[in-house]
Amino acid sequence: MVELQIKRRNACIVVLGDIGRSPRMQYHAVSLLEENFNVDLIGYVDTKPLDALTHSQSNCKIHELTPVPVTNLTSKLKLIFKTFWQTLSLLIALVSIRRPNFLLVQNPPGVPTLVICYLYCAITRTKFIIDWHNYTYSILALGTINGEKSYFCRLAKWIERYFGGKANGHFCVTKAMQQDLLQNWKIGPAVVLYDRPPNQFQPIDLPRKHELFMKLSKEYPEFMPKCYADLKESGVIETTALTQKLVDGNVSYKSQRVGIVVSSTSWTPDEDFGILLKALEGYENIATARPNHFPALLCIITGKGPQKQEYESIIAKLKWSKVSIITPWLEIEDYPLILASADLGVCLHYSSSGLDLPMKVVDMFGCGLPVCAYNFQSLGELVTHGQNGFIFENHKELSEQLKFWFENFPCNPSLLESKERFRKNLHAFQSLRWHENWKTNALPMLNSYT
Repeated sequence: MVELQIKRRNACIVVLGDIGRSPRMQYHAVSLLEENFNVDLIGYVDTKPLDALTHSQSNCKIHELTPVPVTNLTSKLKLIFKTFWQTLSLLIALVSIRRPNFLLVQNPPGVPTLVICYLYCAITRTKFIIDWHNYTYSILALGTINGEKSYFCRLAKWIERYFGGKANGHFCVTKAMQQDLLQNWKIGPAVVLYDRPPNQFQPIDLPRKHELFMKLSKEYPEFMPKCYADLKESGVIETTALTQKLVDGNVSYKSQRVGIVVSSTSWTPDEDFGILLKALEGYENIATARPNHFPALLCIITGKGPQKQEYESIIAKLKWSKVSIITPWLEIEDYPLILASADLGVCLHYSSSGLDLPMKVVDMFGCGLPVCAYNFQSLGELVTHGQNGFIFENHKELSEQLKFWFENFPCNPSLLESKERFRKNLHAFQSLRWHENWKTNALPMLNSYT
């Protein structure tokens, strides 16, 4: 009996950034592969992409863009040179791909991406689809003296508006952005595709947490116990600052342990990390004054980006006794584990446009981790204060939330009701994962273009 072979359709995804640090576009690619598409993925490969993309043999081809050379030009000339270089690199990559049924491009950055991708689609008669994560012009405005009034910002906004309007289809990350695109840009209506956690972001049991702490203790002394006296106790064979493993294999938390706060950041201007440092200083002060009621905190700040070195130098000068800060770049498989092992998450993303949502919060929720999140216009589409996390607007409010959560940690009876409410709401959030949500909201549009 001859099996019928279904012809694989072709899709191209363009990320004018680091593929490994563009999770949403990687998830698009993985879902397309699962739905019998060939995928050509264009972008930089500074960080290792997901295994599902690198191990898919010929079904997924990653076309690596050549990094922009370092120059001694002025800032304006650097921007012009970078645009020219990326235009040339993107054109070379597009020439080498399999002719796609549609091209899906991440915005931002929209310059020169939207221009080049539109021209390619017009010449090859390929459907042109934009996934709106934010606006290029609003991000550029963060780093310019005149903000949105600067020439480059106004040019970027015109390019986004004009070439964005040429696309055949649109996705966006929030209802607020959908409304803004339609009312102010005359684009859409875009399909709202909320970020949802993929399956690797799950709650984990205590033995897996212990394994992670043991692994991290080899590089970070903060995970090591202050002394090994507990190993003298009968049956203790492994110990960390937080957990211990008995000879029978059972793992338990230590009665006196540090609380873990985790924050993921790209170390960019749209995250004011000074807020977290000031909030931690407030916690340091009360924990020092009332050590029997407030535990030591270990703050884990993951990620990499342009401002990391600047903040690391500030952190190195801190002389705190109750709060420790480490800034690891975690292996891709360890990042979900550290989220699932933490006691509270912090998100400092405030959005240049006010219209996007932080994927890091989605990841935290997927792992069952409550979050304190900086407030901005569309945040309410993801975080509800007092239901699945807390919302703050300044360092004083964040500091109070840290004190509330960790007072008499880990056995504060007054928190039992709040923690149970958070647990139920986060469990409900975890019931809908990325691929199921993508199949419902994205696949119908993409199928219509094949």
